[in-house]
Amino acid sequence: MSERRGQAEAAGLVLAGFAGTEMSPELEALASSGVLGVVLFSRNVESPAQVARLTQGLKAAAGRPLLVAVDQEGGAVRRLRAGFSSVPSMREVGAHRDPALAHEVGRLLGRELRAVGIDWNLAPVLDVDTNPENPVIGARSLSSDPAWVAALGVALGRGLEWEGVAACGKHFPGHGDTIVDSHRALPRLTHGRARLDAIELVPFRAWIQAGLASIMTAHILYGELDGERPATLSAAVIEGLLRGELGYQGAVLSDDLEMRAIDDHEGVARAAVLAVSAGVDVVLVCGGAHRWREAAAALEQARAEEPGFEAKFQSALGRARALAARWARPVEAPALGLLASGEAEALLARIQRADSAHPERA
Repeated sequence: MSERRGQAEAAGLVLAGFAGTEMSPELEALASSGVLGVVLFSRNVESPAQVARLTQGLKAAAGRPLLVAVDQEGGAVRRLRAGFSSVPSMREVGAHRDPALAHEVGRLLGRELRAVGIDWNLAPVLDVDTNPENPVIGARSLSSDPAWVAALGVALGRGLEWEGVAACGKHFPGHGDTIVDSHRALPRLTHGRARLDAIELVPFRAWIQAGLASIMTAHILYGELDGERPATLSAAVIEGLLRGELGYQGAVLSDDLEMRAIDDHEGVARAAVLAVSAGVDVVLVCGGAHRWREAAAALEQARAEEPGFEAKFQSALGRARALAARWARPVEAPALGLLASGEAEALLARIQRADSAHPERA
């Protein structure tokens, strides 16, 4: 295998962030590097028309299936704002305890993402809102009741996929009970299996049964599952629990490896290798080109130097390519008329109205 082909294959396990809002030689190089896909942040967004141009340019430069991803959850976590529907927080959606409504919200999100060339929504949150001191989940969760998180999360994910956008349930095996933000430090939890089976794993079991496209891992050390490594890097959690016991066959995406819960302890390059060794298929690296290239280079080096890694690499590559083949759309004409439509506004008004028929709201 040529060195260039090997580097492109390693890049095929990376979902990369970048700077800029318009195509440039740097973005053309990113798109043609072999990366599985790119992820958009607020720094990449100016207007719907600009986002559509950008996604068209990236896909054209790639000349192959290229996934364009975004975090468009609703509420505070919305990368696309001006010109798009103002979907409220998942807490507000979940308060209605109405799977049909959640499905409609998923379809709304999916229509608007497809309209500007986005293939993969890194949503919804499947974490259960069990800890009021949680600094990072809170209103991003659909409910404090795991059964409702399961029902509503699956309905919303199905709505996204109905409209041709891959859904991603996060953050496995559960980020709802932490008091530490994994962007800043490594959270640690001591929950045993009885607690996990009763609370945290309930939504993920439903997601897996529904056969939805992808799951994102949590940068949390669950001491009862693995006393040394956080879930993203743990073979016991990913290969053992998620793949083996729960039987998940879809794509597994890491949370951003540049978050301090990971980067402070392992660094992006080593973390990429550990994640794939643990059973992760795609590593998310949200910063600049030098960071995702570090990850890809480490993956390629591990193929040559670490016994047993090639088999893990090929399994991951197969699932990553299957995800792209299924969900990465070719260059399409934008459909900006679908954004912030009257139908969407009517749906959002229904969510925001107080409903006395639901006194049990979470």
